[in-house]
Amino acid sequence: MLRGLYAAGSGMIAQQRRQEMLTNNLSNVNTPGFKADQASLRTFPNMLINALGTDHQQAFGTNRVGELATGVYMQEQTPNFRQGDMQETGNSTDIALLQGLVPQDDDTGQDALLVYEILNNDGEIRYTRNGNFTIDGQGFLTNSQGHYILGVDGDPINVQNENIRVEANGQIFSNANELLGQINVAVVADPSQLVKEGNGFLRYDGENDVITAVDNAAVTYQLQQGFIERSTVDTAQTMTEMMNTLRTFEANQKVLQAYDQSLERAVNNVGRLG
Repeated sequence: MLRGLYAAGSGMIAQQRRQEMLTNNLSNVNTPGFKADQASLRTFPNMLINALGTDHQQAFGTNRVGELATGVYMQEQTPNFRQGDMQETGNSTDIALLQGLVPQDDDTGQDALLVYEILNNDGEIRYTRNGNFTIDGQGFLTNSQGHYILGVDGDPINVQNENIRVEANGQIFSNANELLGQINVAVVADPSQLVKEGNGFLRYDGENDVITAVDNAAVTYQLQQGFIERSTVDTAQTMTEMMNTLRTFEANQKVLQAYDQSLERAVNNVGRLG
């Protein structure tokens, strides 16, 4: 009976974590460049049950009863890195990244991901798909939290003011047609090695080097000024999954309550007989 308690309890924990993931997805439905997470649920190893002290072995030549599931857990949550829809804003500092031809990973067959390079508060390189940029007081191109966007030379880009023109290859020109810099677009060969850190930041934990897409014959892309990439969260689908998760949680909860009531009656009855 205790095994049943563990199985129902693990199911409740797994569904709670899945619900938290879906809630976070829904809260970022309007976050530019946000990639919705997907959950992978796995079962714990099954136990092989044998019968002891019965006539089962004599009748059938074996004492094997069967397998017993021992519970479920949420193994991982993986972002859906597909291209989001484009939304026009008309803002000169909003720059959407449209991914074209990219190489595939030999092991997984997954397409590489194109991302912007950005500096976090510790001066470390992070990556993002959020092209909702702005300009700080010193004239540098930054994200909405004030972190520098890096150019092809690895340095922050000083664009002076918002009167800029951004070409499809990321080159930035002033109104006087002066070249101010070029936004770097990085190629992450295995997107599964990217870890979300919040604020749209992605940390790369892979072993292979992250290369640039600029002047790379194996990669095609386009930067579109005045647009942002929308989140990949599907509101209707997410709401449906949240309802299903809640129902599954409640079903496990009822099983857990039934086991609890059975244990309570067993303890009380045994106590009276003693």
